Amino acid sequence: MNKKITLGLALSLVAIASAITFILTSFFTLQSFNKKVVDVNEKSKKYSALNTLDAYVRDNYYGDIDEEVLNDGILKGYVAGIGDRYSRYLTEDEFQSEITRDNGEQIGLGLTLSEDVSGYLRIVSVLPDSPASDEGVKADDIIVRVDGLDVKETGFDEALNSMSGSEGDSIKLTIRRNGVDTDYTFIRRSIELHSVSGEMLSGYYGYIKLSAFRKNTPEQFMEILGRLTSNGAKALIFDLRNNGGGLTSALEECLDPLLPEGVMATAEYKDGHTETLIYSDESMIDLPIIVIVNENTASSAEMFAACLRDFRGAKLVGTKTFGKAVMQQTASFDRGGAVVLTVAVCKTNVSETYNGIGLVPDIILENDDDDETDEQYEAAVEAAAQALSQPAA
Repeated sequence: MNKKITLGLALSLVAIASAITFILTSFFTLQSFNKKVVDVNEKSKKYSALNTLDAYVRDNYYGDIDEEVLNDGILKGYVAGIGDRYSRYLTEDEFQSEITRDNGEQIGLGLTLSEDVSGYLRIVSVLPDSPASDEGVKADDIIVRVDGLDVKETGFDEALNSMSGSEGDSIKLTIRRNGVDTDYTFIRRSIELHSVSGEMLSGYYGYIKLSAFRKNTPEQFMEILGRLTSNGAKALIFDLRNNGGGLTSALEECLDPLLPEGVMATAEYKDGHTETLIYSDESMIDLPIIVIVNENTASSAEMFAACLRDFRGAKLVGTKTFGKAVMQQTASFDRGGAVVLTVAVCKTNVSETYNGIGLVPDIILENDDDDETDEQYEAAVEAAAQALSQPAA
């Protein structure tokens, strides 16, 4: 039997539906409004406290305030205040330096420095094909003057800061070797950083050391990997000790020839959505793989090791890794600086995230600081030999 709804009843239903919609909309709008009011009040308290502090400092500070430095300090303090060890604010100079380093370059003289017991600057290492190496500067030389100023009197931090500068700028150094001081004038320039080295070991084990993942790392990596495999490498040993990570794009390119086809790792963001972090095509070098790691193996370097273990059965040798499986995103600001912010947590598609935990090696072994023998390296070579002696599955 057909049922009919009268016009009056229909109008009543429409009115009730409209009322319910209005009530629900008002409820959620009120919730949103209340949340915004709380946010505004909290922000107001922060800005009020900052204004109070600013007024006090300007009224009482016995000195001059560099507004540019002050603004950078405020932004650095804000990012530091969120309590994330990996997030930070970069000044314009720091941002440009980071871009240069990520590109696999360094502007300067090619020196790694430390504070000597004498109070002067000790040269720890000299990059090849750099202004310093061109002049014959060597490790353990001592810098006693920078642009005519005595390093000991100036102080280590200030002297170290004065070593930085722009490409094309000159700098005068007085360098002491065996008690003899020599004056040099250098011109700062761009120096290519090498993050990959390798060699063929006896037994035809291809050994590759990766110190970082920069923009130019894949090119260096592919050249060395291709050379070793062409020369008949039967197993591969990757040394990731003291590799603090770097660009995920470079990581993906380096892993691609070593992994089977498919999505290897993903990143999960704040809103719950995931994105592919590592994808590999079908081309793969099918050789036994050993990876050497230590407590300073972090971030992209850990992901390199994790992917090879999860998808290639690689053996890890050394000590437990650092445990950084979160990804940072860099956003530039109008003032020329940038914020580096943690935005996602990462993991392979096989294992749970190792963030805050680290990767535990299959062969746990610490090097003896008092022994010149690299026991981790030797254990990796032995593991490669054992892998080759096992019959194929």
